[in-house]
Amino acid sequence: MTAPVIGFAGLTHLGLNMAAASAARGFRVVGYHADPEVVDAINAGHLPVAEPDLDDMIARNHERLTFTSDVTALAGCDIVYISVDVPTDDNGQSDLAPITDIISTAERAISDDALLVVLCQVPPGFTRTLSRNPARLYYQVETLIFGRAVERAMYPERFIVGCAKPDAAIDPRLERYLGAFDCPILPMRYESAELAKISINMCLVASIGVANTMAEVCEHVGADWSEIIPALRLDARIGPKSYIAPGLGLAGGNLERDLATVIGLADRHATDAGIVRAWLVNSRHRKDWCYRVLKDEVLAARPDAVIGLLGLAYKEDTHSTKNAASLALLDHLDATQVTAHDPEVRADTLVPGLRRAATPLDACDGADAVVIDTPWPAYRDLVPKEIAARMRGRTLIDPYGLLPTPVVTAAGLDHFTLGRSVDRASESAVLDA
Repeated sequence: MTAPVIGFAGLTHLGLNMAAASAARGFRVVGYHADPEVVDAINAGHLPVAEPDLDDMIARNHERLTFTSDVTALAGCDIVYISVDVPTDDNGQSDLAPITDIISTAERAISDDALLVVLCQVPPGFTRTLSRNPARLYYQVETLIFGRAVERAMYPERFIVGCAKPDAAIDPRLERYLGAFDCPILPMRYESAELAKISINMCLVASIGVANTMAEVCEHVGADWSEIIPALRLDARIGPKSYIAPGLGLAGGNLERDLATVIGLADRHATDAGIVRAWLVNSRHRKDWCYRVLKDEVLAARPDAVIGLLGLAYKEDTHSTKNAASLALLDHLDATQVTAHDPEVRADTLVPGLRRAATPLDACDGADAVVIDTPWPAYRDLVPKEIAARMRGRTLIDPYGLLPTPVVTAAGLDHFTLGRSVDRASESAVLDA
């Protein structure tokens, strides 16, 4: 059988990464996006998303990749994925209108024999409502992670495929395409597949909730959560890749969306979702951790304090600020007193009045406190003595512990890290300062 041609309708984060991975696996790929300016930028090498190695993968496989704003190009595809990122609001509510719109557009362009695969995150029951012949309609769970999307697209752990009849054979074209990725394929009914991704994210949220709850206890009893993590990772019931590092609440939109979906289902069917609501409360509480430290250590005595903010993206290796802890922090502060740096996000276009620093150290100039809100790898290379030399104050809030505590305190800075008590500046360093 000739290798199928794969189409992706929607060239946002999801579509671009999956298109690049498909080409890297040897398939001819057509990527469609309605906006010609977006397509022209992609063809010129200017991607609308930030993702490590994505530019290189597209460049290496450009001969098998066609990006176009002409929807009729999808007519030559054997399999067309609906691959638009689903927009969500700040309450985790999804807007499915862009998904239904692009499905309608693609349906008019593709052949009757082509397979349509919904790759977007949708609520249970969505795929079965579509009018396409069920034998040509599938739902596939996407498991990309911002900052690791290329890796996840190229080397998936498994494919979860929603079908009209899960006991029937998958179409040979889809089976050949998925088989090229050399991982298990799990067919199931549409609704089970749609709910599988939400179930996965619920388990991740549970781990995050445990980590944040217990890390906060550590901060008050003299324990160190980083010492406990290795013990948990060695427990086979928890696992080496579990989400047990403390953080600044849920962010990014995907986990929040799935919690909102479960709450909506519980309300509709009179089931209990109290634990889900508790996770959201815990997340909101933890997201304000940096502000609580700032208030207690600096702002209570000096309300007009100058703050240096390192990191605006909700996590490293992405440009997204969806529900970012940095935005929650800025909601509490006068933006004109904050100077921010981020490798991918322009501070001066994000929040009115927010000053943009050209370098991380520039954001520390004259600061009464510096907050490292995003664990960008480049921030690990900062020298605490150089940070201290630029600052007016002595408070370094480093939630993820990017900088080594002994070096930070030796530089005369108080070091605040999630999951353990504050480490104060060494007395000799303060006297030297």
